[in-house]
Amino acid sequence: MLSDFGYGLGAGCIRIALSPFTGCRIRGASHVPRKGACIIAPNHISHFDPPFIGINAGRPVDWMAMQELFTNPLLGGILRWIGSFPVGRGRMDRAALRTATERLRQGRIVGIFPEGGLRTGPQSVLEGAPIKPGVALLAQLTRAPVLPCMILGTDALYTPRNWIPLRRGAVWIVFGPPLDPPDENGDKEARTEFDNRLGAVLREIYERTLREEHIPTDRLPRSPQRRKGRE
Repeated sequence: MLSDFGYGLGAGCIRIALSPFTGCRIRGASHVPRKGACIIAPNHISHFDPPFIGINAGRPVDWMAMQELFTNPLLGGILRWIGSFPVGRGRMDRAALRTATERLRQGRIVGIFPEGGLRTGPQSVLEGAPIKPGVALLAQLTRAPVLPCMILGTDALYTPRNWIPLRRGAVWIVFGPPLDPPDENGDKEARTEFDNRLGAVLREIYERTLREEHIPTDRLPRSPQRRKGRE
């Protein structure tokens, strides 16, 4: 697993490599706990989200990643080296839950996308879609706080012309204040209430960022079909 030194060195190298192509605008970095367990829960608009959030969190993030990514031995080896671990989608993956619980009890940060996959438009929590179950249960079991995180702009990197040097398309990453976990004796209703609160916070961060950063509509998350001009 990547050490803190390895994380710092790798994050610095990635920032330098990306600097000709993107400009990251980070807000709320002080909300990321400097030590101790924490669950980062961002919206998910592109496969570029984990590295962008990871290099700007100030600490290594152990991402819960879909198990299909681990079928390639090389990619799977790299993902495990940087702390990621697989999770099966569409079901309760108890092995992934145990791994996440162990990492949090070690005082690490675990990253989980509560939407359950890439989501834009009405399917996104930013547009009112519900949170998938999982984050609340993990927080309840481990008593780890949940850090809301909103990311915008990374889906533009699917378009080849946005990799032209010096175009520097913007990426916005906003961390909100940590949320206390659901009551440890709470039931499913308590977890659902927590999920609703997390979704509401992510939407509030999104709307405030759009307003305060004056983000144009053409920088909002777009579906693959819209990026390809099929909608």
